[in-house]
Amino acid sequence: MRKLSLAIALGSLGLFSGCVVGPKYTPPTAAAPPTFRGQEGAAQPASIADLPWWEVFQDQTLQGLVRTAIANNFDLRIAATRVEQARELASQARSQYRPSAGYEAIASGGKNEAAGTLGLNGGNTQASGLAGIEATWDLDLWGKIRHMNEAALAGYLASEQGRRGVLLSLVSSVAQGYYELLELDLQLEIAYRTADSLKGSLKIFEERLEGGTASRLETVRAEAALASTAAQIPDLERRIALQENEINLLLGNTPGPIQRNAKLAEEILPPDVPAGLPSTLLERRPDILAAEQAVRAANAQVGIATAAFFPSIGLTTLFGGMSAPLQDFAMGRNAVWSIAASATGPLYAGGSLRSVKRQAIDAWEETKLRYEQTALGAFRDVSNALITRQRLEAIRVQQIQAVKSGREAVEVSTQRYTAGKSSYYEVLTAQQELFPAENALAQTEFNRRLVIVQLYQALGGGWNLKTPEWAGTPATGAAPTSAPTK
Repeated sequence: MRKLSLAIALGSLGLFSGCVVGPKYTPPTAAAPPTFRGQEGAAQPASIADLPWWEVFQDQTLQGLVRTAIANNFDLRIAATRVEQARELASQARSQYRPSAGYEAIASGGKNEAAGTLGLNGGNTQASGLAGIEATWDLDLWGKIRHMNEAALAGYLASEQGRRGVLLSLVSSVAQGYYELLELDLQLEIAYRTADSLKGSLKIFEERLEGGTASRLETVRAEAALASTAAQIPDLERRIALQENEINLLLGNTPGPIQRNAKLAEEILPPDVPAGLPSTLLERRPDILAAEQAVRAANAQVGIATAAFFPSIGLTTLFGGMSAPLQDFAMGRNAVWSIAASATGPLYAGGSLRSVKRQAIDAWEETKLRYEQTALGAFRDVSNALITRQRLEAIRVQQIQAVKSGREAVEVSTQRYTAGKSSYYEVLTAQQELFPAENALAQTEFNRRLVIVQLYQALGGGWNLKTPEWAGTPATGAAPTSAPTK
């Protein structure tokens, strides 16, 4: 009869353990377009996001800066501590599956008391003691603990994606900052070159003024143009120093110069930048994956709120000894033990449980909407980068022609002025038109490199790298599959 009763009890326990309440988690979905807008040709599975960052950014100086940033950047180190916190929270939730055990020991002496508890004992004064081990176990019949573990695990996985997002953002920020620095170097070079050209014109005007073949107006106009250009040189030097400080902040360094030898126009660009399939973006971008884990955690919270309607079943065991007087503690008749089962549950809570569940459902719906919004934003980011890259190539062609024509205009106008065939106005106009044209070309060269950074980040670049592999070097990565172009 005892065996039959035990079998019935265990069978009932197994039956109840399968009664997990709350919605079953299903991954959220987002409608992915067949191709990215701005993508040339049919969509291909290959993507620039498949490459490690050091194959996309091949400048050795830039690679050194990125590796330093990965080692020292504070945002990345803060993200790593968040991952560890989330890992421990998941471990705490997982521990609730197991029974908990504790001990208690009391030794006391007094009148009308035993083991620290007041009680009449004939007015005797004596010593007493209590020692025992207690174990409790919460039976997860309705899946509350299971849902708590699911929510904690989702939080941990979201923090992992958060760290990967910080890694990708850090690599992109260092690359962008480095290219901005090279652009400022180029603008400074253009400013110096333009100032030298204006100095040459001013010298010609001064010589002609001394010879009596020119007016003072030509000289002062040339002086004004030179001063206006020269004023931009210290401002560019200021901006360069500030940009170096920004990069050092990313590197976790104090403010200081950034050593570099490269020129912006010499920076290598990948010959092809395939975007891949839009559907794979949902599986690679860290912010989308983190949003998915938020949906999973919210789903689990609905299960926790649902389980609160049902009773909590617990088992408690106690084994130990109690003695009064204390010297009889070791005698067997003073042993104590107990086995107990408890059930606690709500009868009336004024509607608070129902309100909590509705709030959890609303939060769940919010996370699903945020997931779809994040996915749409990701498709937009990729499309913007692809469209910008296409248009920049057309812009660059025209700007190269504008600079070429501008330089020729400066040369021809100077020759004509020297020969007395034109006025000083032609010379100054040609020089003043060339300066912004060269700066515009420098801006476009920067944008051509920036859009690669943006596209790599928008596609979730380096998605197949494990966290320790992000600090890799070209020697540890695969060789480039095709020759780079400028």
